[in-house]
Amino acid sequence: MFRKVLLCYDGTAEGRRALRQGADVVLCMKSEAYLLAICQSAVASAIPEGVNAMLCEDEDRRAESLLEEGVQWLRERGVTAHGALEFGNAVDRISETAAQVGADLIIVGHKTRGPLARWWSESDEATLLERVSCSILVAMSPDE
Repeated sequence: MFRKVLLCYDGTAEGRRALRQGADVVLCMKSEAYLLAICQSAVASAIPEGVNAMLCEDEDRRAESLLEEGVQWLRERGVTAHGALEFGNAVDRISETAAQVGADLIIVGHKTRGPLARWWSESDEATLLERVSCSILVAMSPDE
């Protein structure tokens, strides 16, 4: 039985699928839910000359709305979730948050990539599977 479920959400269709399947798991198992909204920072990757107050405010507003959207979506389905907003590398943020909250299940969405995309993105970085010590449910669409 999973007592604490970490739901990972980034606003994409895959993230919404993870929320749907995660809500089902949480409700069926009467688990505690924790929502992690993950944003890629436009400010962090921008050239210094391109960073201004308006860009920072827009990014903050977009990020906060992402977290609120996820929490509201879960609430409408009967799931009460505590949550946090994080910026940066998803694998780093997910593994750190899972450890901090004591998650025994992580639910993430998945998007299929073609062979060329996989070839270009090969790296020596550890995968999420290698960074956590709990179970991971990967929410996939039926056609994957």
